Amino acid sequence: MIVVLNFGGQFAHLIARRVRDLGVKAEILHGDASIEEIQALNPVGIILSGSPHSVLENGPLPDKRVFELGIPVLGICYGHQLMAHLLGGKVQNKENKEFGKEVVSIKKKTGILKGLTVKETVWFSHGDQATKLPKGFVVTASTKTCAHAGFADEKRRFFGIQFHPEVTHTIHGKKIISNFIFGICKAKKDWDMKSVAKNIIADLKKEIGDGHVVVGISGGVDSLVAATLLYKAIGNRLHAVFVDTGLLRKGEVESVSKSLRSQGFKNLHVIDASEMFLSRLVGVTEPEEKRKIIGHSFVEVFEKALTEELKAFPIAYLAQGTIYPDRVESASTSKHASKIKSHHNLTLPERMKLKIVEPVKDLYKDEVRRVGEELGLPHALVWRHPFPGPGLAIRIVGEITPERLVILREADAVFTEELKEAGEYEKIWQSFAALLPLKVVGVMGDARTYEYIIALRAVDSIDGMSADWHKMPHELLEKISSAIVGKVRGVNRVLYDVTQKPPATIEYE
Repeated sequence: MIVVLNFGGQFAHLIARRVRDLGVKAEILHGDASIEEIQALNPVGIILSGSPHSVLENGPLPDKRVFELGIPVLGICYGHQLMAHLLGGKVQNKENKEFGKEVVSIKKKTGILKGLTVKETVWFSHGDQATKLPKGFVVTASTKTCAHAGFADEKRRFFGIQFHPEVTHTIHGKKIISNFIFGICKAKKDWDMKSVAKNIIADLKKEIGDGHVVVGISGGVDSLVAATLLYKAIGNRLHAVFVDTGLLRKGEVESVSKSLRSQGFKNLHVIDASEMFLSRLVGVTEPEEKRKIIGHSFVEVFEKALTEELKAFPIAYLAQGTIYPDRVESASTSKHASKIKSHHNLTLPERMKLKIVEPVKDLYKDEVRRVGEELGLPHALVWRHPFPGPGLAIRIVGEITPERLVILREADAVFTEELKEAGEYEKIWQSFAALLPLKVVGVMGDARTYEYIIALRAVDSIDGMSADWHKMPHELLEKISSAIVGKVRGVNRVLYDVTQKPPATIEYE
């Protein structure tokens, strides 16, 4: 186990991912985590992350006792600076700042820099730098403008580097991290998807005992994998509730239900609440109002299911598909404890008094998918693109009508089908069709038409926080456009959205 202390750096998750990719479990804690919190995890090493802050301007600092635990510490960028700052060195803001790729000279090819070449291409992003080393440290790397780009106290197993080994621009960054976790920390490999799935199932058996669990299925991969893990652990004491809001993708209810039943699920409760949802959305055009109506309606249906369909069962737990980034960003699982994540964090009534269980809380999205494949879930469902809790409601700009839903559902299905057929679908982080609330003139079959516009959105991203529009072949775009106009009644024009996030958002509402 490696603990990553996060001081607000944009790459903290990436550090943890790099450690996990090497087969070792990594846990992210806040930079000011108590010594007791750190020791409770029994780490073999600690990594101090980067940060947008400065130690010269009261930036966040760890408990100084992290350097008294007798375990190796690696400081990256800001972590490198705070190590110098706390251990008796000096940090200054320099005029010559470094951003982007640089060539660093390796002065001492031992410790974390073992096996590197004399000159290495690395990636920097800093204004401050360590200008005086703490007692016991020696310089291990430098650049023309950063004399102490790397330092080490090998006796105490403290290492600092001003550059970022976790980003791919640092050519041998993986080697540096590997040297730290295996060469210095002597970590053992304890993180692979086969063992992770088995361990989660074993832990769920212990945690739940003889209890019954209810899980809300959204159609997304997180809740699907969470439900499957639970079923493997407790069998028919799991009760899955799948609410058909009338706002789902084409074939969603059928494909997800079929997949769960193929795994042996018996207690799957599909509740058709589409009439209720759609009637409450009549005339509503404001995006936030749509979200509130859908969220509150979902909670209402879910609560009713517990008091009616599931009344005969002694349900003590509510399962959620919370994943690791959700948990870290909220500081702890307890802050998620009474919320349904997939439906905008709306609070469930406290009178339910259900304990929360989160089977995939330690996994990143791609790890959830890999576990899903280990469990034998269909590839098409496991690798399905993200889908928002409010569903197609926020992909119809303006008022939702039955006609618009039919048009959008069909257009979205055609878009997805064409992307898959061309082998483009899995190259994209998220893709979908949106319906714009205006009609335009067209000509089809020598006749004048007056129909809707469909906007296509396809983006490349890592986590959805920022995104770039996906560059797909023009010939494919032409084929998709022709297919939608030819197959979907009510559409005579197709647009492709080429806006990044920011300034735009990925979704339309």
